[in-house]
Amino acid sequence: MYEPIRAKSVHSTMAGTPHDFPHRSREEELDIQLAGHLAALLAVTDELRAAAPSAALDTAAERLTEQVTRLRGGRTPARAQAATTGREPNPAALHRRAHALAGRALVVAASRADTAAAILAAEQMDAHAAALQPRALASR
Repeated sequence: MYEPIRAKSVHSTMAGTPHDFPHRSREEELDIQLAGHLAALLAVTDELRAAAPSAALDTAAERLTEQVTRLRGGRTPARAQAATTGREPNPAALHRRAHALAGRALVVAASRADTAAAILAAEQMDAHAAALQPRALASR
């Protein structure tokens, strides 16, 4: 189905020796990816906190900050105030985005066997899924 490669890779000849560029291990790459997903989830959580402050969102933001700091070797994530774009934030859209980001973080955390991050991501998925449920179902 595919034609076999007949020539040497251009990547190995362009860089010279293999030590001319930095290499990261699979674990380091997963740490970077997981920290990115959790930092994005933290940003959405901060947007939700600005729109509708709550103790649960404050706690989630603190826990997300701890995990991102741990994964980044002690460097704390940048925390920006929610941008005012002139329109009201859509809480349902923010919860959907947060749910998707938590799902991505859960997949990466599971692949790197990071139990603490996986538990946090799963809890955030549950919290945002519950926030998307109609109020009639939530009160039952």
